[in-house]
Amino acid sequence: MATHFLEIFVFSVLVLTSYANGAYEDDVSFDQNYFSLWGSNHLTRVENNKGVHLLLDQYSGGGGFRSISDYGSGRFGMRMKLPYANTTGIIISFYLTSAPDSYNPGNHDEIDFEFIAGTDLQTNIFAGDSGNRGERYQLWFDPRKDFHLYEILWNPNIVVFYVDKVPIRVFKNNKDKGVNYLSNPMHTEASIWTADWAGAVDWSQGQFITNYRRFGIDGCVSQNTSLNQECLSSHLSWNVQKELSPREQMMHRRMRKKHLVYDYCLDKERQQNHPECLVPPI
Repeated sequence: MATHFLEIFVFSVLVLTSYANGAYEDDVSFDQNYFSLWGSNHLTRVENNKGVHLLLDQYSGGGGFRSISDYGSGRFGMRMKLPYANTTGIIISFYLTSAPDSYNPGNHDEIDFEFIAGTDLQTNIFAGDSGNRGERYQLWFDPRKDFHLYEILWNPNIVVFYVDKVPIRVFKNNKDKGVNYLSNPMHTEASIWTADWAGAVDWSQGQFITNYRRFGIDGCVSQNTSLNQECLSSHLSWNVQKELSPREQMMHRRMRKKHLVYDYCLDKERQQNHPECLVPPI
């Protein structure tokens, strides 16, 4: 029992220290980098455009917004607070995608944060294909009670998912081992919507409102349909990272030991289609 308590305490200290050292750009207005993509009547600007509410109701659906620009690399973050309700059947997301607006994406690049089963968080990666690289986590906090920071680092070497500066998932560029990697410009999107496969929505819970903040983007704008060479440059600060630091590795291992509840690489039906599952983990 004492050992278990010590592990929790050390993990909490690491999280709080990392979180306190972050730069969040909360002072950037929504319209500087984003616009309403669909369901514009369900998007409400608040706090002098420093925050946005996305509404989902039973009669007219949800809404979403996207970045003005496409990017070829960068570090992308959003603060989110979920509706304080049972959100089974509701998908609440923040992600990067190369899919064109309002079209069936087919095979494409995408990096997802999605809340899909109430407060369970899922991540997924599409790399010029149909994805099916899902991992699911039960977080160490209730995402309905306060804002938390969800970030994606994407560069030519590595993809890292961070929650409050804790690295929860790593996907490396292992193209030399036959693993697909992201190779197209992407924009950021956020949305709230329903999906039958995620369960039945309890509409008696009322209107569902997700809160978003932090609209600054640290990324390389891509002007072409293929990645600009300048977006791959090692001179860009976010392109330097190839591995987790020793401290991040410790946080990563502790988080996955305690909070990972599904890994596609441990799913025999999925792992055979993904050669990255044969690459030793970090």
